[in-house]
Amino acid sequence: MAAPMSWRRLINSVYAPALTGVFTRMSDRFFRTGDRRRGSSVLLLAPLLAESDPIPLSQPRAPGPAGAEGLLARFLWMADHVPAFRVPGARVHVLRSPDEFYQLMKARIKAAESRVVMASLYLGTGPLEQDLVDCMQKALESSPRKDGASELKISILLDYTRGSRGKRNSRSMLLPLLRRFPRQMRVSLYHTPDLRGLLRLLIPERFNETIGVQHIKVYLFDNSLIISGANLSDSYFTNRQDRYVLLEDCPALADFFSELVGAVGDVSLQLSPDDTVSVMDGMVHPYQGNRVEFSALAERRIMAVLNSARARQRVEEAEQAGGAETGVAEEPPADTWVFPLVQMKPLGIRLDEQVTERLLREAGGDAQVYLTSGYFNLTQAYMRLVLGAPAGYHILLASPQVNGFFGAQGVAGAIPAAYTHLARQFYSKVCQLRQQHRVQLHEYYRHAWTFHAKGLWYYLVGCDRPCLTLIGSPNFGYRSVHRDLEAQIAIVTENQELQAQLQQEQEMLYQRSTEVCSATFRQPDRHVKLWVQLITPFIKNFF
Repeated sequence: MAAPMSWRRLINSVYAPALTGVFTRMSDRFFRTGDRRRGSSVLLLAPLLAESDPIPLSQPRAPGPAGAEGLLARFLWMADHVPAFRVPGARVHVLRSPDEFYQLMKARIKAAESRVVMASLYLGTGPLEQDLVDCMQKALESSPRKDGASELKISILLDYTRGSRGKRNSRSMLLPLLRRFPRQMRVSLYHTPDLRGLLRLLIPERFNETIGVQHIKVYLFDNSLIISGANLSDSYFTNRQDRYVLLEDCPALADFFSELVGAVGDVSLQLSPDDTVSVMDGMVHPYQGNRVEFSALAERRIMAVLNSARARQRVEEAEQAGGAETGVAEEPPADTWVFPLVQMKPLGIRLDEQVTERLLREAGGDAQVYLTSGYFNLTQAYMRLVLGAPAGYHILLASPQVNGFFGAQGVAGAIPAAYTHLARQFYSKVCQLRQQHRVQLHEYYRHAWTFHAKGLWYYLVGCDRPCLTLIGSPNFGYRSVHRDLEAQIAIVTENQELQAQLQQEQEMLYQRSTEVCSATFRQPDRHVKLWVQLITPFIKNFF
């Protein structure tokens, strides 16, 4: 049983967000008066109890019929906002387990010839993570040399706050490689522009990542890549359930994500062999420089990647329409579309939010949506869409025992109870609206495992296999939309084998769940203490 909550801890828990906002405002005014045109980072902390209405997209098109052309007509509107990559469905493979994910990464690192690009929240410090680093070292040592240097380049993007925590951390794990291979290794540490001034000085190291982090999970090897929600840490390699998809030999898509990670890396702090960090020439410091200038520069740099990809695709479409010869050997049918969705609200980029909202809004009565989040904390906008749309929703969330914070020390140990409280509030709204027949909650449980899967599967009525999935780093919560850097992909496919893989993945996860009902919240282990209920509205936008 958790230790009783002291009054001091209770007061700190309730007022920390408010104090954070005050310190942020004070520090911005004191240190960066030039930021007033846009406002200080308190803007991220202020909307604790309310959220702004979403910026509408263009007018929705009528859904098309089922089938190959129907799928294209139904979802091609995404290409109006993000690049659209058409790939053979036979080259897309759904991974099932943490071990398969881990072993595949090690094998691909060893076999890489030109590039390894990895973006994650952090790199752990245990033996399994060291094996991963050792694979990078062996790959660099065995790579063909040109002018005395390895042709293999390795670029790693991590979050600064999480990657710098403690004496032994992600940085110390990578420094030996950076010192030995300074021309081939690049380590970038993204620092949110909203952790600055007094806020950065006063907030404890353990909690500074609540302000915002680099949360993208992309693992790229030459022309193949894995999109996932999993971090580079031992539990994600052993007993923490996530989702993972391998896109094999997709050079255009790999180039895009390599450029995207590189662009975020350019506006991040660069780790040097002496363990110091610095900004690249021409860049603005994320917390010492002007907040407005940093965000504007970062937005331009990152959006240039998306815009140039779309421009190239328009040229290619025009050439194909004109009958130009591509000179490419015959390949498997390109029966699958991949749409990269990026969300970086601190930098003014909202593509994932806008596309996800429209996808949920246009989910009609002919659709069944299976949505999962390891941390169920829907934004108000997403909640309204789920409760108001005619589609059927089957929402998979973590039971308290498989929540990543279960058993944690201190206030963090109460986070699973806070999620239980949020789930009960959502379920109560479902019941009040008499939508139980359409919106169902399921709790995932697996002994000695934790749950971190996120995304959705989209089924059309009359089809027993999904035609679309979202997979990547976002959790559909406030943090994913407003605080962190996120990326996922929408995969739309008519490939029956790929559809079958996605169906099997969805069923595998849901088979380990039980449906939530009123009795669920009356169980003794679902009792939420009063102090947790009181502080949850104040802290829910930080986790």
